[in-house]
Amino acid sequence: MESTTTTLTPSKGLIIVSITKLKQATLLWLQGFREACCLHRVVILSLRSRKLLIRTGQCFLLNGFIFLGSILALNSVVTPILEWILPNQCSKLSSQQPCSLGRVMQFYSFLRAGLLQLFYVFWFYPLYIFSFILSALWYNDIAKYGFAATPKSGAESSETSGQNEVKTSENTPQMEKPAGLGGVMIGIGEQVYSVLLLTFFFLEVYATGFIPVIGKALNFVLLSWMYAYYCFEYKWNLTEVSLDRRLDFFESNWAFFAGFGSPCVLAIFFFSPLVSYGVMAILFPLFVLSATASTAERLIISDRRKWKGAGLGRLPIFYAADSVSMLILSLLPLESQKQLHENKTD
Repeated sequence: MESTTTTLTPSKGLIIVSITKLKQATLLWLQGFREACCLHRVVILSLRSRKLLIRTGQCFLLNGFIFLGSILALNSVVTPILEWILPNQCSKLSSQQPCSLGRVMQFYSFLRAGLLQLFYVFWFYPLYIFSFILSALWYNDIAKYGFAATPKSGAESSETSGQNEVKTSENTPQMEKPAGLGGVMIGIGEQVYSVLLLTFFFLEVYATGFIPVIGKALNFVLLSWMYAYYCFEYKWNLTEVSLDRRLDFFESNWAFFAGFGSPCVLAIFFFSPLVSYGVMAILFPLFVLSATASTAERLIISDRRKWKGAGLGRLPIFYAADSVSMLILSLLPLESQKQLHENKTD
């Protein structure tokens, strides 16, 4: 009886590896999407913390009732009234009058547009700035109260910190921050670098929207990563995870975070900018709480065990933003450059 052996050619091996990686990435994406949609955690955490419930309610009141309510009032009440008082078509006037009021119609149109612009200048734009600043402060409180209300938050944070330390010891040298003024300066430098990095990444996301054909799809993916990073950043700040470890963990598990950020983007992707902001301002604290109570690290480690430790590899999501940030920091005095470079490698 003859035995036949099949030899695995390099091309077939590459196909098998690619299919395996694609399957792993899809499963991680679905896990991230599911974690973001676990909004029942918001209800549980709100019932455990009265402060969290109040802050979340204030966020809904400001951004939902006042901001989105103002947009609804403008489109449903103010604009129709102005069109009735200042019509833009002769047919809206008395049918007995001849339609020879072209200049009057132009004046009405100009006056109506001017009144709407005044409404934006004296109400919407100040309300937008006020809402943006106040919501940013409230999001931090919401994450803090949610983290405090998470069961065994201390044990879980120490577990996560331990996992990050193992990861760091395997990939990068571990360095402790100095105490006293040196530690404060390193913390400030890390915050400066973080702000620059996320600012340039936001500009990168915005610029991709103008790319033809693939621009929208690429913009969607980058937005998903951006919102996922914002959501988890609050938790990482509370657990005192260094910036370098955050970026390494985020870029090494890019499929999971792409899935986590997708519900955030789906909720705003098809609205106008002002409506998108209002909707996102309401939903964002919910996703922050979902990330705060999430066991993402445990899920990712469990997934790696299923795949026998094989990961997807690190995807340099922030490469362009990091390059521009380091270029800007290179313009600082030499001593500041040294401190900031040490922060990035810590």
